[in-house]
Amino acid sequence: MKKYPIYSVRNFSCNDIHRDFYVNTFKEHLKNHSFVEEPHRHDSYLMVFFTKGSGLHEVDFDQFEIKRGSLFVLQPGQMHHWSLSEDVEGFVIIFSQELYNLYFGQKNINEYNFYHSIHNRPEMVFEQKEIPKILPYFDLLIQENNQSNRYQLDKMLNLLDCIHIEIARKYSETYSHQTHSYNIKINKFESLLEEYFRTEKLPSFYAEKLSITLKHLNRICNEILQKTATEVITDRVILEIKRMLIDKQLAVSEVAFKVGYEDYSYFSRFFKKQTGMSPTEFRNVK
Repeated sequence: MKKYPIYSVRNFSCNDIHRDFYVNTFKEHLKNHSFVEEPHRHDSYLMVFFTKGSGLHEVDFDQFEIKRGSLFVLQPGQMHHWSLSEDVEGFVIIFSQELYNLYFGQKNINEYNFYHSIHNRPEMVFEQKEIPKILPYFDLLIQENNQSNRYQLDKMLNLLDCIHIEIARKYSETYSHQTHSYNIKINKFESLLEEYFRTEKLPSFYAEKLSITLKHLNRICNEILQKTATEVITDRVILEIKRMLIDKQLAVSEVAFKVGYEDYSYFSRFFKKQTGMSPTEFRNVK
């Protein structure tokens, strides 16, 4: 059975000094790592910025058009693959959470909301007039990476964070819920959901954990996500089922058990109601 690979930074970087931090132009990246055009995951954070070319990028079963100014940020575990034109150009950065958090100390990578998975798209598009705000940092990263200067890794990590800041500024302008008063609760809900979704499917469980009423949790979800709490939970469960089905490491009945469904027939009906296909049909199509 086909197993979709999970790549670490070290699959791309052979430099012992920077083994948890990889940066390259996209054209050079593809020369040595053409396998990234096939479905795969990373156990690290991934950022890609396109400056030329076109194509499609599929992230967790959603498709995004690639064009000049397209920027993608993926967190560990997200399934993705590309379909790219031959003239594609840009930059790719892969780095571990541990490296970032150790270097910046009090600052944590998860403080950047655009890396959160429930309510944020992995895609942002920088318009022509906005590209000069962010492109120089990528150019400087490549220059620094190709040299052997003192404090090299320090400079590269700070350049990476300058890119993060530019993304965060644009993100706050693009998505108004960035500064919404409900945002803290949504982030806590997301953290709880990641921890418990395999065993806890009822929104009342999460409302209790958040010390709010179920009515208030639904109000927050509707206001920011335009979904009920139940729909948010269901979306996360379905995403995990899809990931495991296309990985093809487990029998469908084992997938059901892994996400907390002991009754296989109920699991199959639930999945078909949400996707229009049975789990087996979905696996065969993918």
